[in-house]
Amino acid sequence: MIKVLVVDDQKLLRQSLAVILDQAPDLTVVGQAGDGAEAVTRARATRPDVVLMDVRMPGVDGLEATRRICADPALTGARVLVLSMFELDEYVYRALQAGASGFLLKDARPEELVEAVRRTGLGESLFAPSILTRLVAHYVAAPRPERPAGAVRRLTPREVEVLALIGNGLANDEIAAALSIAVKTVKTHITHLLAKLPARDRAQLVIAAFDAGLVHPR
Repeated sequence: MIKVLVVDDQKLLRQSLAVILDQAPDLTVVGQAGDGAEAVTRARATRPDVVLMDVRMPGVDGLEATRRICADPALTGARVLVLSMFELDEYVYRALQAGASGFLLKDARPEELVEAVRRTGLGESLFAPSILTRLVAHYVAAPRPERPAGAVRRLTPREVEVLALIGNGLANDEIAAALSIAVKTVKTHITHLLAKLPARDRAQLVIAAFDAGLVHPR
């Protein structure tokens, strides 16, 4: 079971999200919080696998709460999926910098929300298509430092291939098909990539692929 903490300052919406997620057979809501400070406290108490985090909240907002949760050594297993009404670039970049593993809009369908939480709990990164398009454009256009290249040079040729495919947004099964290898082997390569680069999660692997010049505009 993937344990989920739901964070939103609107009680009705928060409870509705919890009901939707609890209906999934492999998800269980272990707690709810109405602001960022409470989210950090509840996360420490419940040890969730995924924190579904609103951005705009009174007091400690979702971005600061994300930073605190991702920086807490007692919560290394928790991944944050930011859920917001707004797709402003500033929120996306700040959420990534804070350690978020994904960013989804509140107009997502219930089945999309469930799948997003599920994939986040399994260690994947997820972004709404419109957000991902602009995020890719941002990293393609922005000047990239040379420092990640040293880390990439320590990778095996196969690990470089896997990193490039992750940067292009492919899921594990798609990477396996592209390279004619087993999904289990893909997961092993990803484990090695996380350790060698080093990176917290798949979102940071995507950034590493762009920084190293492994992903180019189509």
